[in-house]
Amino acid sequence: MKSARGNDGVLRASVGDRLLVRSLHGPARDGEILDVRNPDGTPPYWVRWSDNGHEALVYPGADASVQHFPQDFGP
Repeated sequence: MKSARGNDGVLRASVGDRLLVRSLHGPARDGEILDVRNPDGTPPYWVRWSDNGHEALVYPGADASVQHFPQDFGP
């Protein structure tokens, strides 16, 4: 598992990664990235939140990070 914020500070993600949002004003949230709208992996992302299953287009802020999980290509 690896954080996906580049040297330029911009998030980059792939379908299947996890978006983590930590906030001083509420509970942390995480969700599965279902779609990446830009070919270079930058936001926005279509995310399904794990706490309630709601899906939304998300433009993550500075309090967000992406956890990249290597693709499993099977046996």
